[in-house]
Amino acid sequence: MNLFEIIGPVMTGPSSSHTAGAVRIGNATLNLFGKKPDKAVIRLYNSFSKTGQGHGTDKALIAGLLDFAPDDKRIVHGPEEASKMGLEAQVEFSGDDPMHHPNTAEIIVYHGDEKMEVVGKSIGGGRIIISRVDGYETFYTGEYHGLMTIHNDVPGIVSDVTGSLAKMEVNIAYMRLYRKRKGSKVMMIVDTDNPIPLEVKDMLNDHPNIEKTVILNRKRG
Repeated sequence: MNLFEIIGPVMTGPSSSHTAGAVRIGNATLNLFGKKPDKAVIRLYNSFSKTGQGHGTDKALIAGLLDFAPDDKRIVHGPEEASKMGLEAQVEFSGDDPMHHPNTAEIIVYHGDEKMEVVGKSIGGGRIIISRVDGYETFYTGEYHGLMTIHNDVPGIVSDVTGSLAKMEVNIAYMRLYRKRKGSKVMMIVDTDNPIPLEVKDMLNDHPNIEKTVILNRKRG
């Protein structure tokens, strides 16, 4: 246990799980999507659904999608801020679902014709896990800088990505690959110790077998 786990995150209250964690789920969704959404559908489950309004979980998730930090005073006005910033946000309190963690949010974000579906859970002390992205089972916490790619399931992609990072002197902390079945497209999330320069994205965008590249920023607060 570290000091952060004892004293909790710097945050706008009332709850590290239901408020700060919710902001970070929104932040992580924004990170993975890689662009500002113009519409979001948010579904809350279990404890998030039962006590979400009282703890401001709905507002916090919206604030996270607006890239607010957990200690931003505007969190309590998340829906109003979303309207100002051009985000149409719809929140559904979906009740109990034993298939989900007690503090779970499902977020579907849109930008024009682009869409991403994310499932995130708040596990205490402001910490989160993104457990599903567009049908891929994942383990993304937002605690590191990083890179996400969607690529064809062919040999050599991992070495091409790691080679690009090495060329820019980026050190890898963790790497995880996810696929729905053999031969399907692969989602890869690389956690790094230092920020990733935009040049890496430019290098990988020209790769014939890489469909999408998103630079991930470490969570704030």
